[in-house]
Amino acid sequence: AMLRLRLLTWDVKDTLLRLRQPVGESYAAEARAHGVRVQPEALGQSFREAYGAQSRRFPNYGRGQGLSSQQWWVDVVKQTFRLSGVHEDGVLTLMAENLYRDFCSARNWEVLPGAGETLSRCCQRGFRMGVVSNFDNRLENVLSQCNLWHHFEFVLTSEDVGFAKPDRRIFEEALRLGGVPPEQAAHVGDDYARDYRAARAVGMHGFLLRAAGQGKEPGVPPEHILPALSHLLALIEK
Repeated sequence: AMLRLRLLTWDVKDTLLRLRQPVGESYAAEARAHGVRVQPEALGQSFREAYGAQSRRFPNYGRGQGLSSQQWWVDVVKQTFRLSGVHEDGVLTLMAENLYRDFCSARNWEVLPGAGETLSRCCQRGFRMGVVSNFDNRLENVLSQCNLWHHFEFVLTSEDVGFAKPDRRIFEEALRLGGVPPEQAAHVGDDYARDYRAARAVGMHGFLLRAAGQGKEPGVPPEHILPALSHLLALIEK
């Protein structure tokens, strides 16, 4: 039986867009521009540490604690470099501001294979479309620069809404904006807990993007697994 879907919501990072290169490479290139030599691998490791600590201390970009997401990210970048042995304040500030700006643009992001085409085909079929992402408020700009923004009626970020996936309230807000009951909506994403399970918990359908070799996720029926985005319409319409 064909699913009676009217609304499709989409995760962004590693579902529609991915980083062109590892974070450590981008940070190392920025450092080189200022005459600072740091190994990309070391920066990558430092970034994971700094990002993790900041996320625990100030969840969801510090929104509930009076931080702007720009301040949140600038602190993460500076701490990443400090953990890698760079301590010169002037240079840290400059690098952090440049990197914050660079990650706003298509410079560091690329569209995943098949994403543009799949979104176009979903729009042509008449689905209402929205984004549900744990991204900061740069997302509309990034989507626009990557030529994906026009596919969507709304873009919900955890920073704007104040709740991050898997919190059900970000999905409830998407359903409210889409004007449909949960059984007429499906969410597409690559994270089992934050995308698939969280959408199912509010009564939506879920599709989990799982590239070949990523291994099976227990408790996800095969007809909910997308080996590639291009499989989506076949699964919805079969």
